[in-house]
Amino acid sequence: MSSSDTHKQSLVERLDAVNEFEREPVSKDKLHGAKSFIAMFSSEHVAGTEFVLGTLLVLHGVSAFDALFGLLVGNILAVLSWALMCAPIAVKERLTVYWQIRKIAGPYLTVIYSALFAVIMCVLAGSMVAVSTTAIAHPFGIESPNFAAGDVIPSLPWMLVACGVGVVIALLAMFGFEKLAHFAKVCAPWMPLIFVGGAVASLPALGVTGPGDFMEAAKTKIWTGVPAEGVSKYGFWSCVGLAWLCNVSQHMGMGDVTIFRYAKKWYYGFASAFGMFIGHYIAWICSGIMCAAFLQLNGAGSNPSPGGIAWLGAGWAGLVCVVLAGWSTANPTLYRAGLAFQVVTPGWSRWRITMFAGVGMMVAACVPAVTFYLDMVVAYYGLFFMPLGAFIFFDYWVFPKLGLQRNWAERLGLLASWPALVGWFGSFIICFFLYAKEAYPSFAWVNDVLPSFLASYQPDFFMQVLPAWILAVVLYTACATIQQKLYRGVVPPLKGSGASASEPEVELVAR
Repeated sequence: MSSSDTHKQSLVERLDAVNEFEREPVSKDKLHGAKSFIAMFSSEHVAGTEFVLGTLLVLHGVSAFDALFGLLVGNILAVLSWALMCAPIAVKERLTVYWQIRKIAGPYLTVIYSALFAVIMCVLAGSMVAVSTTAIAHPFGIESPNFAAGDVIPSLPWMLVACGVGVVIALLAMFGFEKLAHFAKVCAPWMPLIFVGGAVASLPALGVTGPGDFMEAAKTKIWTGVPAEGVSKYGFWSCVGLAWLCNVSQHMGMGDVTIFRYAKKWYYGFASAFGMFIGHYIAWICSGIMCAAFLQLNGAGSNPSPGGIAWLGAGWAGLVCVVLAGWSTANPTLYRAGLAFQVVTPGWSRWRITMFAGVGMMVAACVPAVTFYLDMVVAYYGLFFMPLGAFIFFDYWVFPKLGLQRNWAERLGLLASWPALVGWFGSFIICFFLYAKEAYPSFAWVNDVLPSFLASYQPDFFMQVLPAWILAVVLYTACATIQQKLYRGVVPPLKGSGASASEPEVELVAR
């Protein structure tokens, strides 16, 4: 055997030895302290996409009040959702979200959820690769695609750079949570300083020479309340909803039970505040300032790419920040995609699946429309995946109080739970139609078949999260009540299912 073969074998063995507890609770000796979660949230949410979302708020014409106070309210709601809804269940069950969904919805719906979730994770990781690529391409004079100007496919050199970035990210994600946590600890401390430094350096271009000039520039040159040509108008509730909704599948949708299952205490959920207020507040505001300065200097029709605005604000340090910010977010996103794909292909090891997910990520990175519509992408994926997390929350905390059995699909060996199916797709379809009837001309006919109070309802899409959550749990609980009353006979509690011994036993024989 050659030396290269020996090295290859040892690498494969090393990857196979990585145990991420995909199908069992995390053992106590693998739990992490608060610092790991602070670092992970700080690095994941101080990301390359912050250069995109902060810019989009400027282009969509939010006012200074909308941006400063709307984002504040939305981020508070997001932190409370992580700390009070997601983390407590994660440390009690210590299972991935996929195995918790399997207990309440059955394996068929789990496969559908996991496959679709993995695809959207690849798309989001791809957008982060695209952001990092704009920074690497900038000093080499490689033009980044401008979708608003009609660029639907990047140039070949740009795509080659994107593939190189994607390979590095995929390799790191293949080594699992330990490597991700270490990478986050290295990157997290200094990235926010680059955002703040870039914004401060951009202020003179907006006419700000002292603290007293800032609010006037904020109202008249940054968040003017006037959207760019051809772009829809966002307001206060759009800012609240975007800050709350952009990670809703991770907190209210319970996706981050997969991460917090490693936490020693439930209140580590408040570590999310480091990601929200440094990343989704300060970084969004800073990138908005840099975007406004870029447009002021280059004209309203110019392309405010992440690499371009970072170079303007912070030079080489800004470009390095964009690259690492994209990596630090794409890594855990691709890690989640690998875990989700493994549910669909249980015979494959996680690292092999993560490698193939990385290919999907690189393809998505080469589609400029993904980055241009990133705010709508995160809104749709949040609304679609959030209901199953709502079912986990209700199944754990509310069902025993209603006299209903937990983990019903697992207890009866159901392949698919029809209450979960009705609640999942029912809530999404209803909320989509209520939004689409106002947003898309082809759905205007919906108003003709709705009662007057719903026909006059004009929702902000980013604020659909609350009615969608309520609608999902109402449909799910009502259907689950009917389902459990259709059975007679005794169903013994499952060992290790997390069911309380005090829960009522039910009749098994279906009518």
